[in-house]
Amino acid sequence: MKKFSLLLLFVGLQAFAQKELPNLQLPNLDGKTVSLKTDFAEKDKLYVFSFWATWCTPCIQELDEMNDLKEAWQKEVNFEIVAVSTDDSRTQKRVKPLVNGKGWEFSIILDTNQDFKRYLSIVNIPYTIVVKNQQIVHIQNGYVPGNEKELLEKLKTL
Repeated sequence: MKKFSLLLLFVGLQAFAQKELPNLQLPNLDGKTVSLKTDFAEKDKLYVFSFWATWCTPCIQELDEMNDLKEAWQKEVNFEIVAVSTDDSRTQKRVKPLVNGKGWEFSIILDTNQDFKRYLSIVNIPYTIVVKNQQIVHIQNGYVPGNEKELLEKLKTL
């Protein structure tokens, strides 16, 4: 049992330690191509990538909370929220109406082929990563109300 626990710890640390933003280009909500390596590369700025889909209720709750708290957070931390839609070609047409209806005021990129999601080995959404200087410095898997407060505290330490 002890060996199994150590193996899980090692595998978990390896998966986290190796990750940096992939060299991917994805479309944003307006159809313009966004480069993960160049468009999210401001030195020492934190980028909060939240992976979501239109059919995922906890994802939408998390993004609603982030949108409501964004201005207050920006007084304390230099960060940008990037919502990564993992909707496939069947549900992608729902993204823009949902975003417009919610009034979310952050970048939306479309991972229709799920290349970004696959690169990070994401199984379930919502899934949030914090990136600083192209390196993933924090991962949050899942969402329950109140997680946004924990996320802000983590952002302050980074």
